[in-house]
Amino acid sequence: MQNTDNDVLERSPLHLLHRVGQCAEDLFQLEMSGLDLTPRQYIVLLTVSKAEGLSQTDLVEKTGIDRSTMADLVRRMLKKGLLQRRRSNEDRRAYSVSLTDEGARALSAAEPVAIRADDRLLVALPAPMAEEFVSNLNAIVRAFSAERAMSAQDFGAERIAASAVVAQDA
Repeated sequence: MQNTDNDVLERSPLHLLHRVGQCAEDLFQLEMSGLDLTPRQYIVLLTVSKAEGLSQTDLVEKTGIDRSTMADLVRRMLKKGLLQRRRSNEDRRAYSVSLTDEGARALSAAEPVAIRADDRLLVALPAPMAEEFVSNLNAIVRAFSAERAMSAQDFGAERIAASAVVAQDA
């Protein structure tokens, strides 16, 4: 007996995580009606509120949002008056990001709504399963974040080794 396309999709974690992500975004947007924030903008506001003065690189590391998307998000949020940016005291080439008063108000209004959207998503599972689901998602994120960090270190070591070979050949 051959697997149907549906069987394959219903057993694919990648596909199912994508679909759950779509459901979560839909719930978020439904709950956020009237508040002009995307899920990623909310995550950036929340992350900045917990650690004012982060650089955009720090935000990428803490949120998992890729660099180009983060640069675009921050640019849009600066334009909307939700964030402000200034040169970092530690690294004059970098900018630190902080909430404006408008950003703090937007976050304050969005937080209970985002929690409600999370709760509505998890209500599909019995409470113990919901806790386990969130725990398992965190385990996956931690595992692949560590793997990505290791890959980046390996890549850096490979670049140093390659530079040394090039230097010896010169």
